[in-house]
Amino acid sequence: MSTSNDLIKAIKQKGKNLEGEMSFFEHLEVLRWHIIRSVIAIAVFAILSFTFYDFVFNKIIMGPKNLDFWTYRMMCKMGDLFSLDGFCVERIPFNIINTEMAGQFMLQINSCLLMAVALGFPYLLFEIWLFIKPALTDVEKNSARGFVFYATVLFIVGALFGYYIVVPLSVNFLTNVSLSDEITNQITIDSYLSLIATLTLGCGIIFLLPIVIFILSKLGLMTPAFMRASRRYAVVIILIIAAIITPTADVITLLTVSAPMFVLYELSIMVSANVHKRKLEKEKEFYNQK
Repeated sequence: MSTSNDLIKAIKQKGKNLEGEMSFFEHLEVLRWHIIRSVIAIAVFAILSFTFYDFVFNKIIMGPKNLDFWTYRMMCKMGDLFSLDGFCVERIPFNIINTEMAGQFMLQINSCLLMAVALGFPYLLFEIWLFIKPALTDVEKNSARGFVFYATVLFIVGALFGYYIVVPLSVNFLTNVSLSDEITNQITIDSYLSLIATLTLGCGIIFLLPIVIFILSKLGLMTPAFMRASRRYAVVIILIIAAIITPTADVITLLTVSAPMFVLYELSIMVSANVHKRKLEKEKEFYNQK
């Protein structure tokens, strides 16, 4: 009889293990479809970018190289308005060259993929949300409502800041550095595209800091008290990140990039404080009910 009971228990345990294994593979299957849909979305945006590549190349990629770029025109207007000598950008002394056989072909492919990632980023966030949503409780779903919207807004604001502020300031500074008249700036297309993509997408990702702090605060890994106590260290880290993002020795560019990051850090403290306050209120209600 004892042997029969042990056999039944073993069969039940095996059934539980199989159920767990099937659940794991089901999650993999769900993840696979999220990845497939994301890849399809990126492919669609890449094809769209390829279709309108003349606009993408001439207006977006080559925009910061031209003197009629919006940022340069605004700098000239501000220089005239406030009588700031040297604030107007009058020349961008460099030529773009291709040094590889397939360089221009790869330029078209890479630039279309980068545009696809930038345009498809909100949809990628949406797929991430769909994947993690079933694992959340109703309370967590309510508290995380609007995740895709707020993350998308922050990313777009950061990307626009990077493209219209950081990129032109960096291009203007780097191309006007001259150690000798014997040296002419012949910049490879890969280097130029890499600079634009890194600064634009990098700023977009950095602007997601409040969202990251919100998630960490929800998990209990971040508190407003810790962030306030670490403010002095955060200042140093922000300046280091700004120096890495902007490959220039220009103090104005460094401060221009770091200033929004300081604002984002203070905003993140407010977000963490709000999450912490709600946690305390819920704990108080729970103990009062007892």
